[in-house]
Amino acid sequence: MSDPGGALRAATPFRLGPLTLRNRITKAATFEGVMPKGQVTDELVEFHRRVARGGAALTTVAYCAVAPGGRVQRHTLVMDDRTVDPLRQLTDAVHDEGALVSAQLGHAGLVANVRSNRRPTLAPSPRVSGPAMTLVRGATRAQLDEVVGQFRRAASVAVRAGFDAVEIHLGHGYLLSSFLSPDLNRRCDDYGGPIEARSRFPRRVVAAVRDEVGDAIAVTAKLGMVDGPADGLAIEDSLVVARLLEGDGHLDALQLTAGSSLRDSMFLFRGDVPLDEMVAAQSPLVGVGLRLVSRRMFPHYPFEEAYLLPLARQVRDTVRMPLTLLGGINRIDTIESALGEGFDLVAMGRALLIDPDLPRKLLDGAVAEGSCIHCNRCMPTIYSGTRCVITHPEVPERPHPVAAST
Repeated sequence: MSDPGGALRAATPFRLGPLTLRNRITKAATFEGVMPKGQVTDELVEFHRRVARGGAALTTVAYCAVAPGGRVQRHTLVMDDRTVDPLRQLTDAVHDEGALVSAQLGHAGLVANVRSNRRPTLAPSPRVSGPAMTLVRGATRAQLDEVVGQFRRAASVAVRAGFDAVEIHLGHGYLLSSFLSPDLNRRCDDYGGPIEARSRFPRRVVAAVRDEVGDAIAVTAKLGMVDGPADGLAIEDSLVVARLLEGDGHLDALQLTAGSSLRDSMFLFRGDVPLDEMVAAQSPLVGVGLRLVSRRMFPHYPFEEAYLLPLARQVRDTVRMPLTLLGGINRIDTIESALGEGFDLVAMGRALLIDPDLPRKLLDGAVAEGSCIHCNRCMPTIYSGTRCVITHPEVPERPHPVAAST
């Protein structure tokens, strides 16, 4: 798995567009839960400083909305002029630790809580959305043109704030990925129909972001390979999307993900379903609703190390562009094997919540695997400050409740 001289592939630098990453381990976007009303707080800065200090080559600030209506809820950061200087404190802190930092740009679409945001959201086609708690209307051409402009402006903010990269969210039922889904996209214009047409709007956004930033920073995308439900995005279609994105030439890498926050979030997370904790984190009314839909919304998928690897291999066989493997990566032998198969980077999420120093420990040989037990009890903590409840069972001193009913 390592080279003949015994060195770890994971410890070698990697060229990502204009960037040089110090190693091959990155931090996947994980909603930090410490942004009351979208503010950049000391807790948010420290969250990413701590990841950088722990040895990851790149950390990703999650759910950076391109517009107020595109937030997941009102405690989501919006990439606008007001956040440039506060975000500069975050990027400087990460750089001081020798790491690089990316901003995940997205429009929540059907996943947006319109009651919390107090703004309407958008979808490819009319659809009743549980997270939105209403019927979401299909976007007009003029509204989609506006979204393209919003992604441009958000990318400009990222550059001015000192980010080294942006990650365009093309997964998990967000607006751009919903265009890829045959279930969610029923349009009859040139943005609907076969997968080549359904991918046209997301690809247009990717092109606009690259045009805006040029070669100043790296541009990547988080691509959903499958939604989970049988009538959602299938791997055959996402392989077509990957080829089209590669052919467009606007991306420096793809991070491969799966599952839908709208319909099947556990397809991404795998392992235990912390239903009691999720219900307790909501208002009583929303909690009752969660229990009623829990079997459909939160099916159980057993955890396996690198559980997205079988799907990701199909993408690896299809394109030559750099790929980041995500999903249940906890062991150094898993990382080395994935890099040996031709993946260029790996991304960790939950494993770094319980131990932010894990990348350094793995690369130094201090440990061979992380200590995450995949209980998923970290998931409900996004409402009070995202953390591992095993290492940090207490609620932070300055909690920021963001219950879905707000």
